[in-house]
Amino acid sequence: MEISLDGIRVASRAAWPCVLALHQASPGKGELFVVSWAALEFESADCVAQAVEIGRTAIDGPGGLLGALAWHAPRVIAPWVRAWIDDARDPFKRFLGVSACVEHRVDPKQMLSLRLRDPDTSVRAATLRLVAKLGRADLITEVRNASADEDQQVRYWAAWALSELGWGDFADPELRRVAVQGDDNALSALRAAVKAMPMKEARSWIGSLYTSSQSASLGVRAAGMLGDRSILPWLIEQMGNPALAVTAGASFLELFPEARQESDLFTNDLGAAGLRFEEYFGDQAVSVPLAGKVLEWGQRQGHIK
Repeated sequence: MEISLDGIRVASRAAWPCVLALHQASPGKGELFVVSWAALEFESADCVAQAVEIGRTAIDGPGGLLGALAWHAPRVIAPWVRAWIDDARDPFKRFLGVSACVEHRVDPKQMLSLRLRDPDTSVRAATLRLVAKLGRADLITEVRNASADEDQQVRYWAAWALSELGWGDFADPELRRVAVQGDDNALSALRAAVKAMPMKEARSWIGSLYTSSQSASLGVRAAGMLGDRSILPWLIEQMGNPALAVTAGASFLELFPEARQESDLFTNDLGAAGLRFEEYFGDQAVSVPLAGKVLEWGQRQGHIK
């Protein structure tokens, strides 16, 4: 990727037609990133305007555009962000402005409280993330008000922000609900809920999740968020269950990130994992931990005696 970006940088504006053609031929998130990165790199109002419109209508969402805003240094994107965050007519540009501030942890000062009351739900949700990232506890009243918002996404990010700002007691019910519901915010809700609870309460809740077949995988994933490496033997036991193996593997890697350097602890070959895994996953492309290999690794590393 860096080589391609360097080539675009050297070619400068002359590369713009080729960049657009690349996106038109394959309009994915990666191509949107390249278009957006190039437009910002060229510091061209016309190119940036084109990139914004492409991002606005992208089937996969504006993630590539947001990635380009995160990639560039704040000084490069500052003129655009200042204009976008204050654009009264275009909620998408306000969303981009706030999201760029989130990525770079920039405080837009008086604009922050204005965007918390923005008429657009995506802007309000992004602003709540920004408030939490900045640690702006002075805005806690407005964040608590947002927890009663009509929009589900806004309510969730308000709860997440409350948790990050140290008001987890107020956020806990919403965080637990979203975690169990299993939507796109489930993992971040699970992490925030575990973080907000006293350890004893967190363990009790995780235990209740694990004992229900419908939420057992959630309980296994939450267990890895407690930071307790002594649960490795228990995680290895869960790895033998196809329904829990993927989340057990994720918890294992969270607790033992050094294991990512090993090449034989996970497999994409379900046949190597066993017939039960082949029957459970069918044609799905999935990486699962090999319980026996993980056990051997744990013993070599001294984590299991």
